[in-house]
This record gives sequence, C-alpha cells and structure tokens, in this order.
Amino acid sequence: MTTRRKFLTHAGLGALGLYLVSGHSLIAAEWGVKKPFFKISLAEWSLHKTLFSGELTNLDFPETARKKFDIGAVEYVNQFFKDKANDQTYLKELLQRSRDNGIKNVLIMVDGEGDLGSTDEKERLKAVENHYKWVEAAKFLGCHAIRVNAAGKGTAEVVQSAAVDGLGRLSEFASGLGMNVVVENHGSYSSQGDWLASVMELVDRKNCGTLPDFGNFEDYDPYKAVEEMMPYAKGVSAKARNFDSNGLETKIDYERMLKIVKDAGFSGYIGIEYSGENEAEGIKKTKLLLERTGIKLS
Repeated sequence: MTTRRKFLTHAGLGALGLYLVSGHSLIAAEWGVKKPFFKISLAEWSLHKTLFSGELTNLDFPETARKKFDIGAVEYVNQFFKDKANDQTYLKELLQRSRDNGIKNVLIMVDGEGDLGSTDEKERLKAVENHYKWVEAAKFLGCHAIRVNAAGKGTAEVVQSAAVDGLGRLSEFASGLGMNVVVENHGSYSSQGDWLASVMELVDRKNCGTLPDFGNFEDYDPYKAVEEMMPYAKGVSAKARNFDSNGLETKIDYERMLKIVKDAGFSGYIGIEYSGENEAEGIKKTKLLLERTGIKLS
C-alpha cells in the first residue's frame, strides 16, 4: 500500500510544490520534509505597482504579507512612507499593525537620500545625515538594519574611497543604536562583487555588511558576485521576474544561487523581490521556488 510519505518520496519536489504553493508548509512538515535552511521575508518592492496605484498602502503591507502570502517577515521601502520617518504616530501605527499580524520587521530599504559614495564631501556628509532618520525609524520598528546604496560618480578607486568614508560614518551612527547598515548591489560599481567586497573590507565594521541580490548585475558574473559578497551578508534578496512551466526562474539558477548562500553558512532572511507583471502570482511563485529549493538543499 502506498502511504502519503512514500508518495511524496516517489513524486519528488514537483509534487511537494503542489502543497507548498498555497502556503501550506505545515503539511510538508507533517510528512517529515525538512525546512529550508533560511527564513523568508517579503520585500515591499514586490508590490510596488499595487502601492503606486493606491490599491495598497504601506500601513496595509504587514497584513497583506501575512494574510495573502502567508509570509511572517517584511522589508519596507522608504519610498512608500517617505515623509513619515520622524512621524511617531505613524510609526506606532505601523508597528502595531505588524504586531497584530505576527510580522517580523526586518529592514527598511532606503533610496533617494543622497549618494553615500559621492566624491563631493559636502554632498556625501549630507547624504550620511539624511540616512540617520531611517536608522532611527528602523530601530523603532524593530528592524535590524537599513539597506543603502554605495553610489557615486568617478573612477572605481575614487568612489570606493568615498563610499568607505560615507558608509563608515553612517555605520558609526547606526552602531550607537545597535543597528546594521547593509549595501545592495544596485548598479554601477556596487554591482561588481569584488568592488563591493573590497569596500566592506576597508570599512571594517561588524555592523556594515552586504545584501546580495540575485539580480542587479550588468557585465559581471552574478554567481561569482554573490559568492564574493556572501562573507559580509546580513540578508539576501531573491530577485525574480519570469518563470517557466516548471516554476523555475528563467534567468537565475536558484539552486546554484542558494547553494552559494548555504555554503557561506547563511541562515537568515532571504527577501522575495518580484519585479514582473502579475505581482501576487509572482510572489507566490518565488516563495514556492525558494521553499522547494531550500528544502532540497537542507
């Protein structure tokens, strides 16, 4: 007689996906399937079209993550509450909503506050100060970090020096609040793994690290880059856009990427960052792919 356990073993991960796609990870656990070696969070940018259209607000995001996608951790994007960093009433409401839905607030992705790698010292120091309020807001919300960009104009060497200074200053401020500053590969030099790794080496602060994104690469081997960034990683971003009929991302080898992540000893949050057309469908497919591959590698 074929038991449920034997069926799952014979059917493999493809059948497992049928149970996980609706968020029923507990069913897999009941059948003795190992959990992924990491935790899953939802990056707010995955719903940017819905947010920009007004169908969803930043305050609604925690409940949406929990009830629509069965995800218990979120990564905010400052663009969706740009003028609220110092608004204690707003932040208290956001914190309460996350608590009401059993949500862990992981980090805030910060854009539009100036270039931390600007070669103009006055501009760079202004950018550093502009980020202070987001460190404080993230601390209030119970996050462990803010995600920043190491942007700047000039040669790789000049921008590197400026970024080390800007990130070092911001990390010093964040350290006083027990917070981390993490840098994503987000274009230009930061999308070169060796460059960003060298910046981390020169900053040399425990609370300054990376947020390797599976995408956001130009003329640089993405697998090599992620491997170079992982020693400093305090989070990982799972970029996804298109899927084939087997539920695999068409341009990113998730199994290869996740093996690099696992081999680095990482067990923290991997944030879903879907950037395709159907946001709800894409988030679910990315979550399934992460769970399925994570279980396979665990």
